[in-house]
Amino acid sequence: MSLEQTLAEIRRGTEEILLEEELVKKLESGRPLRIKAGFDPTAPDLHLGHTVLMNKMRQFQDRGHTVIFLIGDFTGLIGDPSGKNSTRPPLTPEQIAQNAETYKEQVFKILDPEKTEIRFNSEWFNKLGAAGMIKLAARHSVARMLERDDFKKRYKANESIAIHEFLYPLVQGYDSVALEADVELGGTDQKFNLLVGRELQKSEGQEPQVVIMTPLLEGLDGEKKMSKSLGNYVGITEAPGAMYQKIVSIPDSLMWRWYELLSFKTLEQIDALKAQIEQGANPRDIKIELARELVARFHGEQAAANAHKGAGNLVQEGEVPDDTPQITLALDDQTELPIAAVVNRAGLAANAAQTRDMLKNGRVKVDWEVVGADLKLPAGDYLVQAGKKKLARVTLA
Repeated sequence: MSLEQTLAEIRRGTEEILLEEELVKKLESGRPLRIKAGFDPTAPDLHLGHTVLMNKMRQFQDRGHTVIFLIGDFTGLIGDPSGKNSTRPPLTPEQIAQNAETYKEQVFKILDPEKTEIRFNSEWFNKLGAAGMIKLAARHSVARMLERDDFKKRYKANESIAIHEFLYPLVQGYDSVALEADVELGGTDQKFNLLVGRELQKSEGQEPQVVIMTPLLEGLDGEKKMSKSLGNYVGITEAPGAMYQKIVSIPDSLMWRWYELLSFKTLEQIDALKAQIEQGANPRDIKIELARELVARFHGEQAAANAHKGAGNLVQEGEVPDDTPQITLALDDQTELPIAAVVNRAGLAANAAQTRDMLKNGRVKVDWEVVGADLKLPAGDYLVQAGKKKLARVTLA
């Protein structure tokens, strides 16, 4: 692969490269580069949003470079404040150890274990000690820390910022020093921290790392970033049927974004799929192709081939029968509809009394999650289940 082809591949799904001319020089050197990406073990399971960085790591691996999957067991004790409007509670050492172990099992669904270093930043921070941490803290001023957007907003709003949160960017930056990283990958919300790594490397006499930032993957709602706390995620350990159903149900507007960031298809292959849509192909068929690709990646080809199948007349979680009706309900001048109105108007209950009974007894689900009578749904696409047999794809518009 030529240098220009390599750069085109790296640019795919990339928000910003700082600095690209430095990356070119590193690639032209011909030596294997050290590619670092850090993951805080904040939850035991990874979701598709996490894999955006791992896909980029795999691209570098395929070009002969070494990737470092850094598990922030030490930084997990601090709690990453990125994008938060309040102090984030730290994890216990036991939680970190348990979550990190599951990470190690999951990452090799994408990464080549022969070309991957799994490291823990406690390796060097446990040795640094209190004196070393104080020396590290002396390298940045409070004024510089307040340049970070989330800190700036909280400071102006007179909201609490704990001293230990100021340490997080320094700790993440020092990881790059300890690992002698040539390139660090991160989301756009990590820009400040990634640039701190460059500065610390310069002060240590190292060649500064190139920073490659990827966008944050929008979740199932098509708006907010994928997050387990928001419930708009697809876990990579989810059952094949559940994963398939969620991916097929994403809004059409999100489809190409997911192809760009999650699919291993070439840009030419994706352009061919776009041409099919322009010629009248059903967008759902294109989403099915993406769903099968991702299910196969995490569960194997056989699971992908069977993920669409239903189970008799009973609806099982994650399994959506092919004949599931598609229903569009008009919001008219409303911004959202109560779930009871959705169930009634979609014909998923015999009458309003039955709807109330099912909601009261936890027998109504939206996207496989049990919901209550107080739920109101804004415009969007949903999979709505009432009881054991009634299921519909509902679009509110």
